[in-house]
Amino acid sequence: MTVSPQPDDTTTPHTTVLIALEGGPASLPPELRSQRISPDAPKVKVPHHGGYEHFERPDDGDGEPLVFRWAYRSRIAE
Repeated sequence: MTVSPQPDDTTTPHTTVLIALEGGPASLPPELRSQRISPDAPKVKVPHHGGYEHFERPDDGDGEPLVFRWAYRSRIAE
């Protein structure tokens, strides 16, 4: 099988940016507080202790790492 050296027009390169998660529970592990995500994502949802911790990007955030601040916690539906 031969792979073309040029991408076709139907694909776009996968770009990510480094983010930092601030706030939320102290028990959230440090390795979850630094991630790479899509640059246009306005929110991050992290599974934690039977629920999700929700982080949102404030409007004043620019640069890298982008800072997402804890917004609320939700439970996993059963």
